[in-house]
Amino acid sequence: MYFPKTPKWIKLLFHNYIWDIKTEKNILYLTFDDGPHPAITQWVLNLLDQYNAKATFFCIGDNVAKYPQMYQAIIHKGHSIGNHTYHHIKGWKHTAKVYVKNVLQAAEIIDSKLFRPPYGKIKCKQARTLRNLDSHFKIIMWDVLSYDFDKNISSEQCSNMVIKNAKAGSIVVFHDSEKAFNHLQHALPMVLEYFSKKGFTFERL
Repeated sequence: MYFPKTPKWIKLLFHNYIWDIKTEKNILYLTFDDGPHPAITQWVLNLLDQYNAKATFFCIGDNVAKYPQMYQAIIHKGHSIGNHTYHHIKGWKHTAKVYVKNVLQAAEIIDSKLFRPPYGKIKCKQARTLRNLDSHFKIIMWDVLSYDFDKNISSEQCSNMVIKNAKAGSIVVFHDSEKAFNHLQHALPMVLEYFSKKGFTFERL
């Protein structure tokens, strides 16, 4: 079960994870999971440029290996990157040993201490192991979920999900993937335009 807006009790229960950024400034932290994708990620980068917006891309290692130039384009544009495992595996279905190995495999080509578990599903032991490694991974979750991956909602609902729930310091999740693109190409411009008019800026983690 996912929430459009992460409840406070979940943030308190899993307080070792980063859910949002405490700030009094009008800043949003847009994040994109599951890339890079040669066409969709490029589309996202072009749109972000139009709003002078920075973001954070949580990349799948296998996709980085397939599209290294796209991965470098993200970095070249001044955005942050994060680790999203090598094969987009679900933590709840794997042992800590297998899971951490997959993260470290991705870390060989993704130079970042930021880590987001696919599906947001990670066991406490897996998270504790990642935080205690020499690389000291920071587990990045989210404050607002766009639901751009959900075919059961409309693109308008997707954009409204973010507009209604995001506030200063929110970490917002989108996906630069084929599955999400139908909603993303409607919702992301709407979100960028709405919050820009409200005086918000968009920064990387």
